Amino acid sequence: MDKEQLKIRIDNLVDELNHHNFNYYVLDKPLISDYDFDKLLEELIKLEKENPEFIREDSPTKRVGGEVIKSFKQVKHKYPMLSLGNTYSQEELIEFDNRIKKLIDSEFEYVCELKYDGVAIGLTYIDGVLTQAVTRGDGVQGDDVTANVRTIRSIPLKLKGNYPKEFEIRGEIILPHLGFEKLNNERVEIGDEPFANPRNAASGSLKMQDSNEVANRPLDCLLYFLLGDNLPYQSHYENLIAAKEWGFKIPNYMMKCKTIDDVFEFINMWDVARNDLPFDIDGIVIKVNSYQQWEQLGFTAKSPRWAIAYKFKAERVLTELLSVSFQVGRTGAITPVANLRPVQLAGTVVKRASLHNSDIIQKLDVRVGDMVYVEKGGEIIPKIIGVDISRRKNTSQQLNYITNCPECNAVLTRNEGEASHYCPNEDGCPPQIKGKLEHFISRKAMNIDSLGEGKISMLYDNNLVKDISDLYNLNYDSLIGLEKIIIDEKSEKKLSFKEKTVTNILNGINYSKSVSFERVLFAIGIRYVGETVAKKLALHYKNIDNLLNASFEELINVDEIGEKIAESIINFFTTDKNLLIIEKLKIAGLQFVLNEDNIPKQLSESLKGKNIVVSGNFGTPEERRRIEELVELHGGKKGSSVTGKTSLIVAGENMGPDKREKALKFKIPIITEEDFLEMISK
Repeated sequence: MDKEQLKIRIDNLVDELNHHNFNYYVLDKPLISDYDFDKLLEELIKLEKENPEFIREDSPTKRVGGEVIKSFKQVKHKYPMLSLGNTYSQEELIEFDNRIKKLIDSEFEYVCELKYDGVAIGLTYIDGVLTQAVTRGDGVQGDDVTANVRTIRSIPLKLKGNYPKEFEIRGEIILPHLGFEKLNNERVEIGDEPFANPRNAASGSLKMQDSNEVANRPLDCLLYFLLGDNLPYQSHYENLIAAKEWGFKIPNYMMKCKTIDDVFEFINMWDVARNDLPFDIDGIVIKVNSYQQWEQLGFTAKSPRWAIAYKFKAERVLTELLSVSFQVGRTGAITPVANLRPVQLAGTVVKRASLHNSDIIQKLDVRVGDMVYVEKGGEIIPKIIGVDISRRKNTSQQLNYITNCPECNAVLTRNEGEASHYCPNEDGCPPQIKGKLEHFISRKAMNIDSLGEGKISMLYDNNLVKDISDLYNLNYDSLIGLEKIIIDEKSEKKLSFKEKTVTNILNGINYSKSVSFERVLFAIGIRYVGETVAKKLALHYKNIDNLLNASFEELINVDEIGEKIAESIINFFTTDKNLLIIEKLKIAGLQFVLNEDNIPKQLSESLKGKNIVVSGNFGTPEERRRIEELVELHGGKKGSSVTGKTSLIVAGENMGPDKREKALKFKIPIITEEDFLEMISK
């Protein structure tokens, strides 16, 4: 063939293969066998290799990967990727509907869609060609993952039909159930750790540096949102239908609804039918259809007012309680753990659940061999919520709480008014010692990120560290060459201290000497002295010597220091071992004097007397910490859990259903970040 004939053959192959890709991955209607497809692709690869000048941008060979990315470039979104407000109750959906009616005089309709549990992606097309793919990131900017996204066969590289010159389409990168199971089976066979759930697998795949590896992952993409200046319609639903014609995989699981009752019907249907889907969803998204009405409704600081996400309640499963084990925390608190027959729950395999304390065990009357109901609190932490008594065996026996520490055999104690039992052997119980070390190096404390749980365990097992002061006696010779075999349920791995590891550890320890006094005070691990209390004490006493010489009466006069905290501080500083550790840390060069230049100045007392809980996702961890700091800078107290004493909750995306239920129970106001910022600006 001459050059002109070669070009025609390459063009024909590209068009034919793209047509077959569309039918297979988008329409799910294959027209030829895999064998015939592969033969055509082999021919195209050969011809393109011999004639690189004829390679088209939309060639299916672009999907096989091959590009290695050392780091992902950060790209600012042309249109910010805002998160949606969440709700778990139909009452709040009715409130949402009423707000829309108040703000819009004319008739309106909703579009209901499934809320896909994947990784958000924005795809930009110019002249019908995929030019860029960017992850959500912090909503303002994300990672450019174009090379990896090109390998996903349901995403068109070149569009067909009458499409806008430039636009962005957004959706979720997902891993369907069958692909997830196949991928995990392959990982187990080669000794790798399986992924916890499809979403994690999709996210990990998208961030791989070798696009050739990404091409081997069975990723899919479901699209649901268009943005641009010249879209064909002024409505959301109609633009999605048009995008189907251009070659996009727009799911059929969406419906226009005239009333909120229609919305409820859609929600109720999919709350059941979601179990039959080939991929994970965690709720329903409800959007006003008209773009003109979007403009009328506008936005809050983080979310559009014309859309909301209804999250399904935590999934509940029934499984067998095989045994109960007891774990020892850094403070000596004993936590009973239920070991379960493995069961799939909300996208993960659950094998363990917390039983909290002896009171909960007694209240549930849970017994080994029982069939128990398990759900995820806030869809994060599995917990047992009940027992199917009708299936209890006649031979079952009441579960007796342990009386001795499972690690060091010390007799357990229980303080009056407290739910937990404690091991009092804090200087000789290995999990307590390791726990104190792990707390000391943690991010909010000394932030020695070159160390971690596994490395701390190695140092302890080799008698290199027995308390936090020993970390500052480590040196190159004592660390180099240390090895440990780590065995878990699925694999055996070797952890070795090589030169780079040792250098990073020693540098991290050295950098920690500049950590501020209030964080050092938090890090040393005085019971009941959390991050906020440590700040209060540092501000009041200015240095460690003033604090350790303070009397009980003086301590309880400090803002927010009650009798329990004061008693714990006195006990800590009257223990010779703790005083010796403090002296060693002083000699090592840690900061035990407050540097007031680093302390933000109090801005107001507008929140004085208010206990405020900040809950949910605010885009980035830094943004959430900023809100928490503003609570304190305006005189408020930052709370971690919702109780009857909570004044209000500042809620971001994905606020846990447990906190929301407690807020309703105690009638606690829930406000947005925008409302909070307006409150403190008055």
